[in-house]
Amino acid sequence: MHDQVGLAVFPFPAIVAQEELKLALLLVLVNPAIGGVLLQGPYGVGKTTAVRSLLDLLPPVEQPVCERGCRADDPAGQCADCRERVSKGQALTLVASVRLIELPLTARIEDVVGGVNERVALEQRRVLLEPGVLATAHNNLLYVDEVNLLDPPVVDAILDAAAQGRTFVRRGPMVRLFPSRFVLIGSMNPEEGRLRPQIMDRFGLRVWVGPVAERPARLAAARHVRAFSADPEAFRARFDVQTAALARLVAAARTALPAINPTTAAEETAIALVDALQIPSHRAEITMLEAARAHAALAARDVAEVADIEAVALLTLRQRHSPALAAAAERVGVEDAALRQVMNVLLPS
Repeated sequence: MHDQVGLAVFPFPAIVAQEELKLALLLVLVNPAIGGVLLQGPYGVGKTTAVRSLLDLLPPVEQPVCERGCRADDPAGQCADCRERVSKGQALTLVASVRLIELPLTARIEDVVGGVNERVALEQRRVLLEPGVLATAHNNLLYVDEVNLLDPPVVDAILDAAAQGRTFVRRGPMVRLFPSRFVLIGSMNPEEGRLRPQIMDRFGLRVWVGPVAERPARLAAARHVRAFSADPEAFRARFDVQTAALARLVAAARTALPAINPTTAAEETAIALVDALQIPSHRAEITMLEAARAHAALAARDVAEVADIEAVALLTLRQRHSPALAAAAERVGVEDAALRQVMNVLLPS
């Protein structure tokens, strides 16, 4: 696990072009219920740079003091140091900056979900269930690069935690529950292999990140990278005002989000789009409406309108249509019609 703490990150407002990428990232910051975002594209187009730049846009959050994630409401799971802190009346959390947790390709399921502390088991002859990366990612950003190359059980565990907001660590009859609410961002290069359809379906937003096409913008991007490499702090200072304004926008949108609902017209439009595209998943319209709520919040509107649906439709609907499933559904329909015809003859009502 790589934890991006204390590193100078490229300013989000300095990212040239890539408007869809920036919009998708802002939407999941505002509303993690969207289900995360999957960034697809070749190497060297700024996917990881954009993800790391999000650290400037989020307010400080409550973080555990202990690297094991010990909690005051779970005395049995506390380490010796944290039990001593509690006995002295000290808090087990502090307010700190949001962290970016990067999951390496070598991560095992035990690393991700959690497991038995082997040192405690050997030295103290007792079982202590420790949190994994998913618990560490609580209240933070979890970035899974090359998600298509991870072991399937690892990806399943990540997506389950993202959907449920919690992680269970089990060993025999023992179970510990850890909160795991985080913003999930995955990325992949399609040249290296596809993502299973059932995994793809659970990523709320899908973005194709390619090289910038327009030459002036491409030149501006190259100059920004060169300036940042030469003097990161001086370059960041050029965008301080814009970064601060964007951080305030995100904070205001997150605060406003719970009160924002889609209009009936927006709901009907979302379902009509999914219907017309023959997308065989209710998750499509649910995700679209959650993204529309976030879009309305960023625009400082009280309701999500049809215009918000239009703004997020491509992000939420691409790569969801399945010709194989559509053909299977059609075959079932034809067979059902034939069955009903026979039943009407032999089983008259």
